Amino acid sequence: MNIRHKKRTIKIFLYIFYILVAIFFLFPILWVLSLSLKTVPELYKIPPALFPESFAWENYQYLIEQVNILQGVWNSLKVTLVTMVGTIVIALPAAYCFSRMKFRGSKQLQFFVLMFQMVSPLVVVIPLYRYFSRLGLLNSLVGLTLIYIAIASPFQVWFLKSFLDTIPVELDEAATIDGCTRLQTVTKILLPVIIPGLFSGVLLIFITSWSQFIVPYIMIDTPSKMPVAASLVNLQSKLNQITTHYLAGASVLTILPTVILFVFLQKYIVSALTAGAVKG
Repeated sequence: MNIRHKKRTIKIFLYIFYILVAIFFLFPILWVLSLSLKTVPELYKIPPALFPESFAWENYQYLIEQVNILQGVWNSLKVTLVTMVGTIVIALPAAYCFSRMKFRGSKQLQFFVLMFQMVSPLVVVIPLYRYFSRLGLLNSLVGLTLIYIAIASPFQVWFLKSFLDTIPVELDEAATIDGCTRLQTVTKILLPVIIPGLFSGVLLIFITSWSQFIVPYIMIDTPSKMPVAASLVNLQSKLNQITTHYLAGASVLTILPTVILFVFLQKYIVSALTAGAVKG
């Protein structure tokens, strides 16, 4: 009984700890949501109230109809989706090469790829500004997408390689005996096995690209082409009034796609964390 009592006490403290951690991370989101539904007098009410007295849904209506915040969301969505596809197309073959092919200079090349991951986008964005200006890719979503792919690819190479390393090489050899080429082995044999890791990587690409601010703020000049993270900065300059509730509402619309994607890919992420891939 004493052991059972100790285990029950430990579980209770663990659940209390989990609840406190959840409150710590969820409270700022709840507060922003509350601000987005308040009127101007409620914003400066003392003491401040967590929940609004009346839900001012017209704040979101104003953002959609007058500010056109959905244009920034649409720009971010286009750039992010293309970045996800482009990064996986580049990173998956490279990860397979590093995982399965042994050649001279492989480790040095892998370290070279890792070095690019450690370089901050802020360091290269100024030289890229001049370079893209000469190429005619400045103030273009195409040029912005290319930068996003370059930023996300190094980490994804290492991320996908870690999943491929857990798959027995005998699976490749069996596919080769059955007459599969390397491309068929990757697409028909290995790709279905690393689906959990692939979806986890896709989610990381989405979050990284969606939350980019410095790069689009420097590379994009036209407000109608700005992704949503950069367009939030221009929101306050557009409105000659108090914008706290509007900024909060725009922030809620900004994080909503990420939350939706996480909900849909949650089972794959959990599967990747617990199982990973095929174990020999």
